[in-house]
Amino acid sequence: MARLGMLIDLSTCIGCHACSVACKAEFDVPLGVFRDTVRTVEEGQYPKAAKHFVPVLCNHCEDAPCLDACPTGAITRLENGEVVIEEGDCNLNRFCMAACPYDAIYEDPEKNVAQKCTFCEHRTADGRQPACVDACPTGCRIFGDLDDPDSRISVTARENGTDVWKPEAGTRPRVLYVDPRRALPLIAADGVQMDTGADLAGE
Repeated sequence: MARLGMLIDLSTCIGCHACSVACKAEFDVPLGVFRDTVRTVEEGQYPKAAKHFVPVLCNHCEDAPCLDACPTGAITRLENGEVVIEEGDCNLNRFCMAACPYDAIYEDPEKNVAQKCTFCEHRTADGRQPACVDACPTGCRIFGDLDDPDSRISVTARENGTDVWKPEAGTRPRVLYVDPRRALPLIAADGVQMDTGADLAGE
């Protein structure tokens, strides 16, 4: 069985939000909430200022805190590693939302249940890519089997090196980032974090 994951190359993300729009359309996500979004990070001072775009979503962690936090068993892990929420079993106690270090779970105001990115498990079950991957115009998202050394995601990770968001959380995320300009340490769960002392020239 494949161990599915996603790699996001921040050097090619242009912040167009095609991914988050595609996700909203795929799941009819209500206004004001997102399964998948893009955060903007501003770094440095003139004349060495820069802007980074960082797509963020559920990390489908190997050690997912939400799984242990859910008292009703609504959150489960599929055989391929995708972490999903069974709407019928969710009583919206919000324990999963509090446990997630990535702020990736939200309250659906129409269904009154917890929701999050599921890697589009209904699409991947048919051998298709997640909607966000298909929509990305620059191809910055790569989805595939992390256990297959010859898969595109594994080859890209091996050739470029990857980072994870909030490694200190110890969740072993399956969302990997190619982060050549240190954008990941600058984003925070409640928005963005400024780092005006960064040397963007790498000198």
